[in-house]
Amino acid sequence: MSKKYIDIMDTTFRDGFQSVFGGRVLMNDFFPAVAAAKEAGITHFEFGGGARFQSLFFYLQENAFDMMDKFRQIVGPDANLQTLARGINTVMLDTGSRELIDLHAKMFAKHGTTTIRNFDALNDVQNLEYSAECIKKYGLNHEVVITLMDLPPGCFGAHDVAFYEKTLRQILDSGLPYDSICFKDASGTSSPQKIYETIQMARNLVGTDTHIRLHTHETAGVSVACYLAALDAGADGIDLAASPVSGGTSQPDILTMLHAVKGKNYDLGGLEIEKILKYQETLNHCLKDYFIPPEATQVSPLIPFSPMPGGALTANTQMMRDNGTLDKFPEVIKAMREVVERGGYGTSVTPVSQFYWQQAYANVMFGPWKQIAPGYGKMVLGYFGKTPVPADPEIIALAALKLKLQPTSENPLDIADRDEKKKISVWKQRLEMEGIPTTEENIFIAAACDEKGIAFLKGESPLNVRKTDAVCEENKDCKLGEKKMNNASGNYTVVVDGQKFNVTIAEGNADIQVTPVTNTNVINNTVSTPATTSGGTPVLAAVNGAVWKILVKEGDYVEADQQIMILEAMKMEIEINAPVAGTITKILVNNTQAVDEGETLAIIG
Repeated sequence: MSKKYIDIMDTTFRDGFQSVFGGRVLMNDFFPAVAAAKEAGITHFEFGGGARFQSLFFYLQENAFDMMDKFRQIVGPDANLQTLARGINTVMLDTGSRELIDLHAKMFAKHGTTTIRNFDALNDVQNLEYSAECIKKYGLNHEVVITLMDLPPGCFGAHDVAFYEKTLRQILDSGLPYDSICFKDASGTSSPQKIYETIQMARNLVGTDTHIRLHTHETAGVSVACYLAALDAGADGIDLAASPVSGGTSQPDILTMLHAVKGKNYDLGGLEIEKILKYQETLNHCLKDYFIPPEATQVSPLIPFSPMPGGALTANTQMMRDNGTLDKFPEVIKAMREVVERGGYGTSVTPVSQFYWQQAYANVMFGPWKQIAPGYGKMVLGYFGKTPVPADPEIIALAALKLKLQPTSENPLDIADRDEKKKISVWKQRLEMEGIPTTEENIFIAAACDEKGIAFLKGESPLNVRKTDAVCEENKDCKLGEKKMNNASGNYTVVVDGQKFNVTIAEGNADIQVTPVTNTNVINNTVSTPATTSGGTPVLAAVNGAVWKILVKEGDYVEADQQIMILEAMKMEIEINAPVAGTITKILVNNTQAVDEGETLAIIG
């Protein structure tokens, strides 16, 4: 008897890159590996969407649509090229309007996509209906998703087999069009037994003709066991990645899974070990200069208690490296548990995973529940749809107070349609003002990426990828964004008792040279001189980040606790309020400037 054919989607070039590098891999660096994957017999690729859409504009000075076109040229017309979409968010971190959701499907169909995997992090089926219609309208395959995770110990009411059956029945009853069903566990925290029972339940509901697949990550260490359980329960497809972007925070390795099914009645995509070895050799060569964060290669026993998706984990640690707060990572992961427990049990996958992370980060940096991250607050208040269970009433009340919003049960699409910043006409007008061509692609880039999208289209976006120290020493481009690992040799500026020093650190027994730093008033990307109390009251940065908006000017009178600036840190807006009433005598920073925690931003006289 012939073996059951199992469809394998290679996630290397989307989720693999996102899970290991935070999405920051340049297209010309990895395209030779795409050709090698094609030669190895792979025909189903995840090649874009999700966080790999925005990251190209934010960090790589690359156009995601250009990347998608070139990818299609390499693999040919017959390959199944799949992207990831977040329901009403599509590839944005906020809810899109109906016209932007439609434009997303239109543009992705135009630029080489075959299938869109479409999920809602709250498992609110209403949030999938309109996007499903748009995906099918433009001739694409729609893979509808139920998102999975395990809840922290002691939590009940969602994320069990009964909950997933309820969600699947709602999908079937809604009549939304779909071509396949995916159960997606972005944190990799579901147990193998729960996976087996969930896939078995789905197979019984939809019959044998519907394609069912599982997506998971190795972050919690049970991904191979979960895939084997899914196959034994009747799954038709699974997602795998190639080394060095497999395992750890990513999907299981193709070779590992080929080994795991030896002696079983499964044919994994017709793939052959020797061909995959050659493909992985090419991929390793393509990525040899990239810095692989150690946390991307590890299994974390804490993840089942504080579910953090692999694709978000390294993106957040990369930002923490940028911000100089990586030492806080263990505390933030620990704080996530309470944030999940009190937030209504939305699945920890983007954007909800980012909301959890931002709130946990705020709880660590500012004190428990002293601030409410806007995304987290709006989620518990109902602005993104219905959470699986009601959030903690105390947190709902606190979010309403802090954000000055009332709880709502209104359709998020109706809210988004009223938002001027989510109208195509508004972004078209903005492009015209900036002298940028008003193509549909440019309109969607601007709407999806906001000011960072405009910066990209004007040629002003940064290049920020991380490669190894040896490459940075030889490559002049490293100064555009590369940073060495913590505790590595190099030149650093440190502050001791308020005084700054230049420090040269070398390995072994080499001498460490320390010299005082001469204070300057240079503003561009440097730390300004701290103000003294005799010259007024300093307004200090609460965290490491970048200046997002300056809301006052020198000479303005402000009240105590009045908001005067907004910093951006970890994709979160941090309000900076006046500590006292008085006149703004000096503003010491510019928009987009990087600032350190405790740095003086302004003086109030």
